Amino acid sequence: MKVAVYLNYVGLGSNLLHLAYCHQIADKYGPVTVISLCKVLQQALVGDPKIKEVITIDQKYKTFFSIFKISKILKNKNFDKIFIYYPSYRTQFAAKFASIKEVYYYPAADKKELHLVKHAKFYTEKWLKINNCKTETSIYVDPVKLNSANKSLKIDRKNIVLGVGSSGPTTKWGVKNYIELAKKLNLSSKNYFHILCGPTETDLASEIIDSLGIENCNSLSSLSISNLIPIITQCDIYIGNDSFGHHVMSQAGKPCFVVLLDTPRAYTDYSLNQFKILPKNIDANMIDHDSKISPLNISVDHVLDKIKEIVF
Repeated sequence: MKVAVYLNYVGLGSNLLHLAYCHQIADKYGPVTVISLCKVLQQALVGDPKIKEVITIDQKYKTFFSIFKISKILKNKNFDKIFIYYPSYRTQFAAKFASIKEVYYYPAADKKELHLVKHAKFYTEKWLKINNCKTETSIYVDPVKLNSANKSLKIDRKNIVLGVGSSGPTTKWGVKNYIELAKKLNLSSKNYFHILCGPTETDLASEIIDSLGIENCNSLSSLSISNLIPIITQCDIYIGNDSFGHHVMSQAGKPCFVVLLDTPRAYTDYSLNQFKILPKNIDANMIDHDSKISPLNISVDHVLDKIKEIVF
């Protein structure tokens, strides 16, 4: 049986948040084809035995008039079923025009109050006729790459990923905060910091390395997703902004401390390994992509106390 999962999301984190549902569909029907707007998702899922292949849809196909282009892509694969994790008329119609017999999708009315985790869990249970659908899974990493990645770790120290990069400036806690936090963590334990940021954010990594010393940290900014994941999945802790890093590490069973400034709580609502760090006197339900809360509302000591409460 040929089964597709359609993820109408650009960000890698949003796609990885849905990995548990892809795996549960695969448990019932066999390896699935994942179709996504994310250009690097294939790198993140390479070798996963429950993922048959990853097809990337160009972002320019997000308009309503792209129905027939998407339909052509779907039709060429001759799918029997498709599960669409988004309330999209465009994708629904494209699937039906592709003559896919069974098309599962979110109702359009759900778009206004869409909660990525709650909706995905609810509809997966409904579609697969199961109870207590898992919201997290174990991310697959090639054993050969894991062995190679060991060379990047410091066995005599706690390896900490600092997720200083993010998709936008309003989600960043600030380099100076991470530097101060790292120095305070080093007062009570021996740590080595792996700085996670994008290739266009190398200045952030350089500032931290200049302050902490090259013997105490390194930058991961030049690595591809497929080479980066084996390293961070073996690190001990994630501390940082909302980025794909905490989605990877939480599903590798590692504690992740996520600073929330304008990130909806859904992105940290699905794993027991995710710990929210919230601005003072602000409820997680009040934060969304338009919150633009000042980084000053989260002190270094507040983050430090949360980490020590759980880990140290």
